[in-house]
Amino acid sequence: MKADKVRGLDVEELRRQLQEMDEQLFRFQFQRSMGQLDGLKKARAMKKDRARIYTVLRERAEGNK
Repeated sequence: MKADKVRGLDVEELRRQLQEMDEQLFRFQFQRSMGQLDGLKKARAMKKDRARIYTVLRERAEGNK
């Protein structure tokens, strides 16, 4: 997900996506612990997307002060 797309979403949508990503990352970590390494690139990309979302949320929180 590109940063422009993330900035276009509202706060509730960003938080909902973060929750979904957390659940998916948990499943990936569980699969990796079981020896299945499918989706490693997807997990890395998801971590980067989470970081982008957290950055946008932080920027908005600082802007409201």
